Amino acid sequence: MSLKKRVAILISGRGSNMGALIEAARAPDYPAQIVGVFSNRAAAPGLDVARSEGIATASLAQSRFETRQAFDDALTAVLEEWDVDFICLAGFMRILTPSFTNHWLGRAINIHPSLLPAYKGLDTHARALADQVSEAGCTVHFVTPGLDEGPSIAQARVPVLSDDTPDTLAARVLEQEHLLYPEALRLLCAGDVTYRR
Repeated sequence: MSLKKRVAILISGRGSNMGALIEAARAPDYPAQIVGVFSNRAAAPGLDVARSEGIATASLAQSRFETRQAFDDALTAVLEEWDVDFICLAGFMRILTPSFTNHWLGRAINIHPSLLPAYKGLDTHARALADQVSEAGCTVHFVTPGLDEGPSIAQARVPVLSDDTPDTLAARVLEQEHLLYPEALRLLCAGDVTYRR
């Protein structure tokens, strides 16, 4: 077995997808190891989870930096210190600068709670219900300068039920996210998917 790829996870909150990735990486034959968790919020509960797993953590507040670019440069410095091969965005509620996304192009992935290209951005479940779609889901995609526009790696679908609310639909999609994200990262780290412009 070749060496495991070194992966960092970026979070802003509780990091439920982070937890799914950490759990998957426990398997001896999983091709990734989680080497660091970064948050733009020092109080993010997910940081405590990562620390309890013995994973390195770091946080930086945007308010400490004069520009978004300066923040992203500091973030890159942290990631390079951890010597990461790939980055997973897991509820990282910050739009990254084009220079950051281009620097990590093909090495950064994100999970989004819709069947992209539908419902980019926020409030995906409410928008899907308003449109009365028959199915919803989630997408793991490469991070590019355009918001939620990178090439898709994998998708999972769920039916939309007649009595769904944004919360019930979100909960059902989240269950699939926790299965899909580890599988997509496995494909990436094993070299089974690569970024193509």
